Amino acid sequence: MKRKLIAAIGIAGMMVSIAACGDSDSKSGGSDKGTDAKQLTVWLTVDAQNNWPALVKAADDAVAKKHPGLKIKHEYYGWPDKNTKLDAVLATDKAPDVVEMGNTEMLGYMVKGAFAPVDPSTFDNSGQWLDGLKASVTYEDKTYGVPYYAGGRVANWRKDVAASVGIKTPPKTYQELTADLDKIQKKEGAKFNAWYQPTRDWYAAMSFVYDAGGSIAKEEGGQWKANLSSPESLKGLNDFKSILDKYMHGDKTKDESDRYIVYGQGKSAMIFGAAWEGATSADPKNDKTGKLKDNLENFVMPGPSGKNIPVFLGGSDLAIPVKSKAQGLAAEWINAFTGSEGQKGLMAKGNLPNNKTDLATLKNDPATVVPATAAESNWFVPMAPGWGQVEKAQILQTMLQNIGTGKKSVEAAAKDADAAIDKVINTK
Repeated sequence: MKRKLIAAIGIAGMMVSIAACGDSDSKSGGSDKGTDAKQLTVWLTVDAQNNWPALVKAADDAVAKKHPGLKIKHEYYGWPDKNTKLDAVLATDKAPDVVEMGNTEMLGYMVKGAFAPVDPSTFDNSGQWLDGLKASVTYEDKTYGVPYYAGGRVANWRKDVAASVGIKTPPKTYQELTADLDKIQKKEGAKFNAWYQPTRDWYAAMSFVYDAGGSIAKEEGGQWKANLSSPESLKGLNDFKSILDKYMHGDKTKDESDRYIVYGQGKSAMIFGAAWEGATSADPKNDKTGKLKDNLENFVMPGPSGKNIPVFLGGSDLAIPVKSKAQGLAAEWINAFTGSEGQKGLMAKGNLPNNKTDLATLKNDPATVVPATAAESNWFVPMAPGWGQVEKAQILQTMLQNIGTGKKSVEAAAKDADAAIDKVINTK
């Protein structure tokens, strides 16, 4: 989905206690508290309001049928201002009953005790939740939310540019990819980006780290420790640096926020990013070449390891604020919305489902096989109490810029990043 997924960091002044898990026989998934409430307030983002309002209504109807007289109120928010408003209301006694969160936003709120725990066994397909989404709702072995839908990352290249050097099909291996890009780079010249890869794009860089068997940080004895200086992580960082050195000839201080715009300018042959980016580049507003509409092709990004590269799964989760007075009804609504029928509707709208069972069905459709296959191998951020501080300080982005610009060696940059991460990653 086209949006920023930002870490939630801190909920000022909030002192909350965690509600107990409810009886799984209730199918509420959370506390039985409030199953007789007369009103349910659901906060979603404008994605649901604009793109699948019928799915919201179907969930409303299913819950209202079981609870005659129940009034369900919806409020919709844009991503940039959602958390500011949520933080303010969570400090009062007027918290919503259901709230949509970007999956990287969940951790800070779980650490602060803002959300009520739920029993995952009472939600459809919970045993098959995608690993990256399951991790985003889990903290200290408890579940504090339900995955809603996912958005993956894929490679995308220009078929016309590939064909100009005799390449007719996307690469299946990393060796084929780099050989193809070498041909393109040689033909197009030193000012062309055979692969436009923004240096500060830590989602892409960490995919190389995880592909090499490394990680951002590891948990040892209940404490988290940075792991970017490990041999495996260093290999992944060096693989990423080789892409920047060989194929990325643009500004080595940029992040990925305007990648789709740069791609639309026609001076790049390939990107690796969110699945929506290629199509957005081909939008007439962004396509400065007039050639992209019929010339862009997604493919599964192969990794140097010989396997498909693990991708970061963006997406949304639904959580129940601990101050909700209708937790049981909230859980019923979430299950109605994210359950089997809801997932079918979300997939029909171009989203990836929250579970492996439904994801497998997308591999049978040529239109969805690439993002579905790519999403099978995924990673997520360390679920450490201080991770929000790591993101706020942009430690990974700084490390990558130092590597990409040559200001520091890979080893020195990783060592400095590890030291910076270790200072905050265990801090609540």
